[in-house]
Amino acid sequence: MTLLNIIIGLFGLGIVIFIHELGHFLAGRLCKINVEAFSIGWGNPILKKKIGDVEYRLGMFPIGGYCKFKGGSDIGGNDYKEAWELSKKGEKPPKGSFLGASPQARILTCFAGPFFNFIFAILLLSIIWGIGFEIPAVENKIVLRSEIEQIIYPADEAGLKTGDRIIEINQKEVSYFHEIREILATNPNKDFSILVDRDGIIQNVFLTTTLDKSTGAGIIGISHWVYPVIGTIKEGSLAQQKGLLPGDKLISANGFPLKNTIDLEKIINQKPDYIDFEYERNGELNLVHLPKYENEDENKIEYDWGFSWLYTTYHTPDYNLFTAIGKGAQECWNFLVMTIKSLRLLFMGIDLTQAVSGPVRITYMMGDIATQSMGYGGFGTALRAFMNFIALISISLCIMNLLPLPIIDGGMILLYFVELIRKKPAHPKAISVFQGFGIFLIICLMVFAIFGDILYLIRGIK
Repeated sequence: MTLLNIIIGLFGLGIVIFIHELGHFLAGRLCKINVEAFSIGWGNPILKKKIGDVEYRLGMFPIGGYCKFKGGSDIGGNDYKEAWELSKKGEKPPKGSFLGASPQARILTCFAGPFFNFIFAILLLSIIWGIGFEIPAVENKIVLRSEIEQIIYPADEAGLKTGDRIIEINQKEVSYFHEIREILATNPNKDFSILVDRDGIIQNVFLTTTLDKSTGAGIIGISHWVYPVIGTIKEGSLAQQKGLLPGDKLISANGFPLKNTIDLEKIINQKPDYIDFEYERNGELNLVHLPKYENEDENKIEYDWGFSWLYTTYHTPDYNLFTAIGKGAQECWNFLVMTIKSLRLLFMGIDLTQAVSGPVRITYMMGDIATQSMGYGGFGTALRAFMNFIALISISLCIMNLLPLPIIDGGMILLYFVELIRKKPAHPKAISVFQGFGIFLIICLMVFAIFGDILYLIRGIK
């Protein structure tokens, strides 16, 4: 993990948290609830400045944030001592305090944080669609994973073969591999009817996806077929030093023919000391010698020489403002539905240490996505990938905070909704106990997530 990855990741995470807390802040102000502190990060503040009645803070641990309201209440805290003491005297919380506001005002204030995350995601995705981008269009031709993993998958049991083209899934036409992946990945343990084109002969096969316990995705054991043609070369890489150019077609590796990129993966899995490539350029055959090398940053042997494969791409149409917003909203909704669907996978026996990401892993992934995209596609590609990932994290934060669990927004909304129905406020002591349990639960989840993040980094998962 490089320093640049950390900086970029923390910056992205900070933006998402800032937007969330800004929602609480503005809604509280709108409802005439006094804000005492606005913090990005938890723990003792390393920077703070008071402007007007609000103290703005930068916490020691940049993995969260809070908005502290008058009366000891903060979205993410449990100090209700003032309200508790007042209730003993038979007095109501003072005007301008959080508990002194109506249940409707408190519900709106709690809901505003997740809502701002959702709107922010729409804004980011709308900008991406408005600017336009290149979309990789990987064809629907498949390669069986069993050829390199020595595992029998549902695709093998159903009779699928490398080179088949999947053209329909449950009577829904598919033209690109990402369409196949989206349908299957979000439906583990489900039955599918798949129409296959095998050398011009149409066949129908039936199979059931299995649950990948490391990711929570539905799988059948296939990869996309990509021809071994170089698309881009990273500046300063070994591939560039050896004279390889975009458009070079790799014909063989160590004497073994390469029909697709999985064929190269088979050879790399044997961990040779080097690979001699035969490649074609302008009708002429050439040879290049590429040794394995040790990645000094991660202390492991790698075969990534700095080139990526050529994918067929097309540029999105030029959309006007309203169409771009519509596309952004539609994609945001798709993300939302997919994230909600994925929640049920947490109760299906998956490996939570791999499938659940904590702040360390999210920070790493944000930075890594940006720096990797910068290396291969330039600043514009890196910015789009970064914004897209931030939008996904923002939507996830929206959903997670609306779960009806103590201390987080969803739990507090539920509590105040019950108060609205009963027309009687909950006792401050009950709220304090409710939030205290929530803090314990959040700490346990955070410890578990960080433990999973540490395992993630130790394993070197990319």
